[in-house]
Amino acid sequence: MPRFSVIVPAYKVQAYLQESLDSVLSQSYPDLELIAVDDASPDACGSIIDEYAARDPRVTAVHLAHNLGLGPARNAGLARATGDYLVFLDGDDTLAPGALQAITDRLKATGSPDVLVYDYARSFWTGELVRNRLAHRLSEEGPASFRLADRPALLGMLMVVWNKAYRREYVEREGLEFPPGLYEDTPWTYPALLAAESVAVLDRVCVHYRQRRTGSILTTTSRRHLDVFDQYDRVFGYLAGRPELERWRPAVHRRMAEHFCALYADPRRLPRSGRAEFFARASGLLRRYRTPGGAGALPLSLSRTDRLRHTLMRLGARRTYRLASAARAAALATARAGSALWRGLRESALRLHYRIQRLLPLRPELAVFSAYWHGGYACNPAAVEAKLRELAPRMRTAWICDPRHAATLPPETTPLKPGSAAYWTALARATYLTTNVNFDRALVKRPGQVLLQTQHGTPLKRVGLDLQDRPAATPTTDFEGLLRGADQWDFLLSSNRHSTLVWERAVPASYTTLEYGYPRNDPFHRATQAEVVALRERLGIAPGTTVILYAPTHRDYRRSRPEHLDFERVLRDLGPRFTILARTHLTYAGTEPSREAHPRLLDVSGHPSVEELCLASDALVTDYSSLMFDYASLDRPIVIHADDWEAYEAARGTYFDLRTCPPGAIARTEDELVDIFSTGHWQGSRSAQLRAAFRARFCTYDDGFAAERVVRRVFLGQQTPLPAVIPPEDRHPAPPAPSPAAAPARTPLTAGLWP
Repeated sequence: MPRFSVIVPAYKVQAYLQESLDSVLSQSYPDLELIAVDDASPDACGSIIDEYAARDPRVTAVHLAHNLGLGPARNAGLARATGDYLVFLDGDDTLAPGALQAITDRLKATGSPDVLVYDYARSFWTGELVRNRLAHRLSEEGPASFRLADRPALLGMLMVVWNKAYRREYVEREGLEFPPGLYEDTPWTYPALLAAESVAVLDRVCVHYRQRRTGSILTTTSRRHLDVFDQYDRVFGYLAGRPELERWRPAVHRRMAEHFCALYADPRRLPRSGRAEFFARASGLLRRYRTPGGAGALPLSLSRTDRLRHTLMRLGARRTYRLASAARAAALATARAGSALWRGLRESALRLHYRIQRLLPLRPELAVFSAYWHGGYACNPAAVEAKLRELAPRMRTAWICDPRHAATLPPETTPLKPGSAAYWTALARATYLTTNVNFDRALVKRPGQVLLQTQHGTPLKRVGLDLQDRPAATPTTDFEGLLRGADQWDFLLSSNRHSTLVWERAVPASYTTLEYGYPRNDPFHRATQAEVVALRERLGIAPGTTVILYAPTHRDYRRSRPEHLDFERVLRDLGPRFTILARTHLTYAGTEPSREAHPRLLDVSGHPSVEELCLASDALVTDYSSLMFDYASLDRPIVIHADDWEAYEAARGTYFDLRTCPPGAIARTEDELVDIFSTGHWQGSRSAQLRAAFRARFCTYDDGFAAERVVRRVFLGQQTPLPAVIPPEDRHPAPPAPSPAAAPARTPLTAGLWP
């Protein structure tokens, strides 16, 4: 019996069917059967299905004698399903890479629920991939599985069959099946969710929902859209036969009203001759199934306008409805115009102010810094700013940051609020500009201004122009704008030769690359063991504890905070000697951890200095984070926990396969991670050899003097002499700042030790 039965109906989708079937059969989790149903399609769908069935025994071909529609075609596949769970996929959509592995992992973690709801992204014919805007409702925080009453907001998501996995025994027990006609998902998904004893969510894009330019049934003008009334009749008929679900009638009624209003507002669906009939029938159903009590179990506030639209449709007041819709459109346009006018006046004033300031002389002793999109005092810019004040006390520095981060700034630097007049004055008059991301795109770099781009990590993941074929991973498709910004860079700071080669190819411009190492790593070579002990005391770490810094990077295919580890279980298995410092990526800032407090688990996501956390720890556990390259210069053990390599590689892409040249041991599962620490492999000789080779490749310039080299070259204009890079074998102490608890085997920096 396979784990999954994937049911794919096909009708007039010959151009997309092969891609759809391939997306299923190429899944990294192979325990599946694929039931492809040819709904008497007049094109080549039937022969395509037969070809796949002939070459892969997991494929079952089903051919219907007559075209019955999507619902009956799914029923035909359902009758042949033998898997533990049912997954539905339309013939023009695709499963995301790694989707079934993620689904089965989540099913296991949530106790095999009746229904698992996962996320999707709309795949447009232009190549654009846009994630579901309600993805936040799939947050995995809270109970692993639940009843719908505990998270009724799920009822407000797209009510389709293909964004859920269903336990087959549950479907058979409930007698769920699809009706004929359009909107056949409606009488399936409502009962499936409402009757489920257990529901779980997976915050991950598992389906790419194709948005075809032409040919989609739901965007074709037809009287068949009136089928929606029969489908809701079936939903309320189901509720009438289940008295225990009667409390859901107001919520379903409201969703029905929203659905009817959305259909009526879409000019692509209803023919002009059918609009009056649609409104009348919608009014009849809304009156027939109305239940006093409002939204009932669906605690989502309705706007006054939405309540009015629902009421007018229920009363059959079509002319008033049309007038209200026109008035609403006019009011929105007026509000947008008023808001835009105020913003426009303010922006015009600031632009004028900026232009005037650019006419005034530059201030040769003013340097402006920023880091992490207006974040606090951090990373390479902070290290350079501190060294600049040390070597050139005459210089005045200012830091661009959101006011909530102003407390992180040293008193010697001036805070600048983004978008303020002082901000634009500083950008116009400062001679030196330093950042690790990008300055405002409205920045006009003046002759005489010097812009230093420090970046904020050695690139393992793809960056710049190398993301042109990764639309789901790139934050912007404005690659020309990216290059315009890079054209303003005078200097690009590189931590190693690998970074130099990547940046010069991925962001080509006329800047000068400074291969100096990363200033943010300088403290690793200056900190004393006493200072490390003091850091641990401030963090509340018990003496004699082995401290693991757990710092995974973000995932481009999900939005909420991922939980890759069961911390309570890991700490229980490792025993009382271990403490974990958990630091989530800044992308998830502001989200609450979905874990209970544990005396040996410290959430350090809000700690202002990741460098201090590195110094306080004995080992790093990470996945694809650039932090591993910085941590390697400490010569402390690193363990890679890569449980979703295929999905990460598919979504973002990497410059090399980390598994072939890791900085230490690799764990693919939680069990392997526990075993690596339990057996001591994390600090064994093999791990030390791997780390030494990794350091030789990526940490050549990290000798504690990177910030001084940058300041002397960029701000003081000294070509020579600069602090020469100290060869690894001559660096003292070696290793830098040894950790107080662990005693890993250490080796000199050598090359040629790849596994």
